[in-house]
Amino acid sequence: MDVEALLGSLSRLPDVEAENLQAFDATDRLLLETAADLLAPDTKVVVIGDRYGALTLGALAGLGVGHVRVNQDLFTGRLALKRNAASSGLDGLFTEHPLGRELLDEADVVLLQLPKSLAELEEIADAVARFAAPHAVLLAGGRVKHMSLGMNAVLERYFSSVQPQLARRKSRVLMARDPKSISVELPFPVVETLPELGITVCAHGAAFSGARLDIGTRYLLTFMDRMPPARRAVDLGCGTGILATMYALRHPEARVVATDQSAAAVSSAKATAAANGLGGRVVVIHDDAMSTLEPGSADLILLNPPFHLGASVHAGAALKMFQAAARVLAPGGELWTVYNSHLQYRAALERQIGPTVEEGRNPKFTVTRSRKS
Repeated sequence: MDVEALLGSLSRLPDVEAENLQAFDATDRLLLETAADLLAPDTKVVVIGDRYGALTLGALAGLGVGHVRVNQDLFTGRLALKRNAASSGLDGLFTEHPLGRELLDEADVVLLQLPKSLAELEEIADAVARFAAPHAVLLAGGRVKHMSLGMNAVLERYFSSVQPQLARRKSRVLMARDPKSISVELPFPVVETLPELGITVCAHGAAFSGARLDIGTRYLLTFMDRMPPARRAVDLGCGTGILATMYALRHPEARVVATDQSAAAVSSAKATAAANGLGGRVVVIHDDAMSTLEPGSADLILLNPPFHLGASVHAGAALKMFQAAARVLAPGGELWTVYNSHLQYRAALERQIGPTVEEGRNPKFTVTRSRKS
């Protein structure tokens, strides 16, 4: 199959689609071109961070690879890969694995879309050095404007050779070879105590804000004494699970669900709940915008929505979450949202959920309470 035709056929669904968003970028092309000289039919190929299937399906369709092992953090990316594979006639030629030995055992070539977070890159680099073949080559690509020397430094801690390749089409590939010996202990999840909250937080590399308390969540937590006691509460886009943990500790009678589309966030939230003695009371789900929760099944939803889709500033993710909240909230249930004030989400909340009041505002954030009508 022609790789260009394949890339042009890819869809982002079920993720948000818009004119300024596409299912592949120049980095996908450059990674495939760079990998071509390293591959043979029996090469053991691993793809990490494939957003919608461009790398996995491109390797299968255009580079003569017979099978690919894949790790994707985002739930939407996993669904998109399956959907695009089915439409391209390439389903059944890849397997999905968590980051670890099962994914990387004796891997020869690893293709990676560079993550934004250096912590996420470190967790990936450690796993490749720890589990891949001694001769493994890691090709890590990104858009030049999003790359930093810190990425080179992270890779140099785990590989003896890190060579930046020539930039093309505003993208660049870092070629890492000769994995170094690494410590026995896994560096993730990071475990930190937050004295201001009195809880322990656990964070894998890709979890938003790491083991710290992000300022939006901190502000929303100051309104917790105003939130109603709920029999069924949801922390939507839970990250490391701080909101779910704090609500469960304050309301022992509540059944709390934490959900996120990031597998790293889900693993982090599970560990955070367990570290605070809530392993049996906080249920953590890997999901896309509560798609597996029943309509009308929540009395309270807490939300600190993202304002980026990948590297693009876009309201689509938040609006999708508002729509999901409208479906999952029971009549009279409440959605408490914290967001950057300049985004002015109140009209959308009124339209999607129901009557919305501003509970508070500081120089950066607004907190609203929306009641399902």
